[in-house]
Amino acid sequence: MASGENDRSFGPLTELVTAGRDPDDSYGFVNPPVVRGSTVVWPTVADMKALRGRYTYGRRGSPTSDALCDALMRLEGSDHVSLVPSGLNAVALGLLATLSAGDHLLMVDTVYEPTRKLCDGLLKRLGIDTDYYDPLIGSEISGHMRPNTKAVFVESPGSLTFEVQDVPAIAGAAHARGAAVVMDNTWATPLFFRAHDFGVDVSVSAGTKYLGGHADVLIGWVSATGQYASAVKQAHGALGLCVGPDDMFLGLRGLRTLGVRLAHHQASALRVARWLESRPEVERVMHPALENDPGHALWKRDFSGACGLFALELAPGSDEAVAEFLDGLELFGLGYSWGGYESLAIPYDARAVRTATRWAPTGPTIRLHIGLEDVEDLIADLDAGLARYAAAS
Repeated sequence: MASGENDRSFGPLTELVTAGRDPDDSYGFVNPPVVRGSTVVWPTVADMKALRGRYTYGRRGSPTSDALCDALMRLEGSDHVSLVPSGLNAVALGLLATLSAGDHLLMVDTVYEPTRKLCDGLLKRLGIDTDYYDPLIGSEISGHMRPNTKAVFVESPGSLTFEVQDVPAIAGAAHARGAAVVMDNTWATPLFFRAHDFGVDVSVSAGTKYLGGHADVLIGWVSATGQYASAVKQAHGALGLCVGPDDMFLGLRGLRTLGVRLAHHQASALRVARWLESRPEVERVMHPALENDPGHALWKRDFSGACGLFALELAPGSDEAVAEFLDGLELFGLGYSWGGYESLAIPYDARAVRTATRWAPTGPTIRLHIGLEDVEDLIADLDAGLARYAAAS
């Protein structure tokens, strides 16, 4: 498939299987080859000076990177995709491509905590000022914009607490003032939320999660449209960013099964979330696909699906009770990241990472990632864990 073709000619699952591969280019093999290389040689000095040829240096692209970038461009509906070594690297590239010294950034208060540290550390040192805003502000964000506001960052649902933002309203207000919209779209993936269709200029994703899907790769990507496509490409080249060929191959392999895996994650997570809603030990479940979730109407309007990540607030209890709940789980690993085949759980406290809004749960909060195990086994594991929590509270 030719890169840069933004209109889907097939359904999304067909696109996942066909995009970014051409058996005629791969000696008939279904999967593109893994090309490992740095140096590219030219036949003559004239060819070298004119940079004739498809490739010039390994860092600047290879058949393997082209295959993954072309496939992701089809999925995103964008003009350009750059590959980077991690999701946080994708966030950094997206922001550095849209901001300069003296600029002002509006950052959603529910953002992934390492992104906040990037803003309050490196970006501040580079002369970029960041203000945090309420994720539910919608078009009223225009009241927080300054003459030098050059980017508005959204992440929907919010990290840890899963608030859904009105991305089209925010994008409309930002564009009216000449600011770019940058989005962390890792939770939904472009399969369930095609960010550029909703006014996002630069979409960043941690492919470490669902693109890889097997907890064995660190990779990210930045997708851009319009004027921001060249800005991202230039910043990517200036920073010398590149991804190893084996990681690109794992990303390509994961891409082919992304649709069927996400469907299973979604169905199992919703079953677990609805079961948790019925438990007396649970005060509330934070999952935008649940009908009683505060963000459900916006989620239903804009998203075509949900992944396996959500959170719950427990009835009041001690730290020791939380440890009893989590330490005894058999099928849920206690680990960061998510998006792999395995189920995970972490305790968290979002109060310390809010500055523009107040987060005040009445009990401990737990984030769950529902993997590909039999959902009945996961529910039984959580059932025993909640019983331990109740006994220890």
